[in-house]
Amino acid sequence: MIHANGNTIADRLLGENQSEAVTQENETAKGKTENDPGTQQEKKSGTDGNTETRQQEQSGETDGQKEETAQAEGETTAGQESDSENAATTTTPLPAWTTAVEATPKMDLSLDRLSDFQYLLNNFFVVDPNTTVDGSQINAGTFLGDSLALEEDSSVPQILIYHTHSQEGFADSTEGDEATSVIGVGDYLTSILQDVYGYQVIHRKDAFDLMEGQLDRSKAYNYALPVIEQVLAENPTIQVVIDLHRDGVPEGKHLVTEINGKPTAQIMYFNGLSRTVKNGNLDTLPNPYIEDNLSFSFQLSYQAARYYPQLTRCIYLKGYRYNLHVRPRSILLEVGAQTNTVEEAMNAMEPFSVILDKVLKGE
Repeated sequence: MIHANGNTIADRLLGENQSEAVTQENETAKGKTENDPGTQQEKKSGTDGNTETRQQEQSGETDGQKEETAQAEGETTAGQESDSENAATTTTPLPAWTTAVEATPKMDLSLDRLSDFQYLLNNFFVVDPNTTVDGSQINAGTFLGDSLALEEDSSVPQILIYHTHSQEGFADSTEGDEATSVIGVGDYLTSILQDVYGYQVIHRKDAFDLMEGQLDRSKAYNYALPVIEQVLAENPTIQVVIDLHRDGVPEGKHLVTEINGKPTAQIMYFNGLSRTVKNGNLDTLPNPYIEDNLSFSFQLSYQAARYYPQLTRCIYLKGYRYNLHVRPRSILLEVGAQTNTVEEAMNAMEPFSVILDKVLKGE
């Protein structure tokens, strides 16, 4: 059994005291219940883009002699109808950033190499000291073999975005302005998925971490669950659930890279294993979709490693469940941290949407 890996990504993230920063932030937010398996442990995780439009207009003039009038009029009418059809079918060109070019990966992505458990663990995952994993759970062949493709149907909602910690903001967020918080990042991701890729998305903006106007994250996951379950019951066509956060890191740490010429916040996937070192398997927090959740996170990370090698920090594994049991394709997405700017967090939604679309199309 592996309790915590100590190389590559692990050295970097655990060296940042990420888990310590998480704990401190949660304690500040009130209510820490790590020792109670019945209550889900909290943790800290948060472009601006314009789609260009184009219309094509065409016109034609004809003239002719008496004998040619009928033929000329017929040709003109046909031309006008053809032009109308062309104008009607002209589609808005996709933004340039949607064209992803496969990059030189930072690591060996061959299945032979990824079949090495320790190599896979060290290059894609960080295991929190409060849980354990082994090769039976972390298997690249299994992850890549799982089909997560959707049969896309834009007539019904297929993606849900929400925020267990809706009050999370960024370095230049304006207090009280949700447009500059993780909710604003969720708005931008929603618009991309709908307007660029054609998915129908439900974006919930409930404040699960506010109690009587005061920040309280001690039971935010508990408050979120019945609301999310109701949304899914009312919209059974939803197959993808994204809980969008931003991380909490030491103030001197800036999780930023450059993608498509833009400063871009780095992202992290957070998976709960419903198992802690202290209590073993948490029967009070069952999740039949742990493997599916891990496959979803890994396929997203794998695509990022192919196209945007600097985008993904890691897949962070911890005990508890984090409401990832509601759908097989559930992820808890950490977009940057409190030290990132709103612009950097927004920018991250562009490459993230590209890799999400690739996974959902089975590419």
